[in-house]
Amino acid sequence: MKVGSMIGYQWHDLVGNVGVVLILLMYLAVQLDRIDVRGLTYTLVNGAGAALILVSLINEFNLSAFLIELAWFGISVFGLIRRYAIGSRKLS
Repeated sequence: MKVGSMIGYQWHDLVGNVGVVLILLMYLAVQLDRIDVRGLTYTLVNGAGAALILVSLINEFNLSAFLIELAWFGISVFGLIRRYAIGSRKLS
């Protein structure tokens, strides 16, 4: 066991767990009507959470987890691009 680490807990575990917490907090906020799913914050935080989980999978790869997080991240990026494109058209 490495000095300063919990039993088998490494940096990538922490990164992945932060990602999980971000996604779960957004889901809870939606259920409590604290955040709008169409809002920028929801999209950014979900994308960041998915990206962090993807980083955590570098060291301990799991295909199913990778696919769902890649889709989650991709959808978030799509939402940001769409939001930017719609916002640009409204300004024109």
